Amino acid sequence: MTTTVTAAQQALKPSPPKRSELWKGVPWDWLGLVPFFGFVAVFLVFPALSIVTRSFSDGSGNFTLSNLHSLTNPVITLAYRNTLWVSVITALSGSLLGGLLAWAVTLGGLPRWIRSSVLSFSGVAANFAGVPLVFAFVALLGRIGLLNQLLRPTGLQVDPQRFLYGFWGLCIVYTYFQIPLMVLIMAPALDGLKKEWREAAENLGASQWQFWRYIGLPVLMPALLGSAALLFANAFSTYVTATALLGAIGQTFAVTIVVANQFRTDTFGDPGLGYALAFSMMVVIAITVALYTYSRRQAERWLQK
Repeated sequence: MTTTVTAAQQALKPSPPKRSELWKGVPWDWLGLVPFFGFVAVFLVFPALSIVTRSFSDGSGNFTLSNLHSLTNPVITLAYRNTLWVSVITALSGSLLGGLLAWAVTLGGLPRWIRSSVLSFSGVAANFAGVPLVFAFVALLGRIGLLNQLLRPTGLQVDPQRFLYGFWGLCIVYTYFQIPLMVLIMAPALDGLKKEWREAAENLGASQWQFWRYIGLPVLMPALLGSAALLFANAFSTYVTATALLGAIGQTFAVTIVVANQFRTDTFGDPGLGYALAFSMMVVIAITVALYTYSRRQAERWLQK
């Protein structure tokens, strides 16, 4: 009798969970994000916090506003004015030319292979910046570049000192990578315009102009504004391209170049001013990204219906 009761108790006793069942509750899906969050923490969050704290600190670590007050220096304000104008002009030119190109390859009725070729080229050209891009423009528009070689028999020549190595030359070079970036951003938004909207407008007697005036452009406007904001941030934060193109004559031309000059090992460097400049750039970029994020959400609200 006792043996039977003991056997029954052993049968009712819960068995220990298997080893494979112990790992079922572990959120493995999040494991792949650990390297990303670690990378962001080390190379983005920590440097950003360091810039903010050092912008309000002197060489001894005491609180000060003198670094921010240095931003009113005429040289700094001129660099800011140049950078803002270049960013605005290239954002507008890139939005216009890139938007038209995106419209042509998505809604323009061109052959399918042209769309795939343009999108593939845009994916490469949007990341083609820095020294290789500057070298390509110098090889084309420089004093002994291809264009001047072709124009030599006519007696005409392009002066690169006035046309390339200056404000408008920088705008032209920046526009080269702003156009494909705009294409990559706007192509999905243009694809989101539903055929039913156009058919409904045509059935109601609307012309092409009226469709774009009252339906197409209002729906695409948040995406256009968000894309222009992203292009502005892209130009505002560019450093290598401006440095390689302007060289020694552009040491105070752009904000990014002035920031880099403050951390060089020479007697003219001022790390406090460099941190304050970097902090001001972070504020401008944060405002731009917030505008882009808001515009993007407004665009997705329409295009996902």
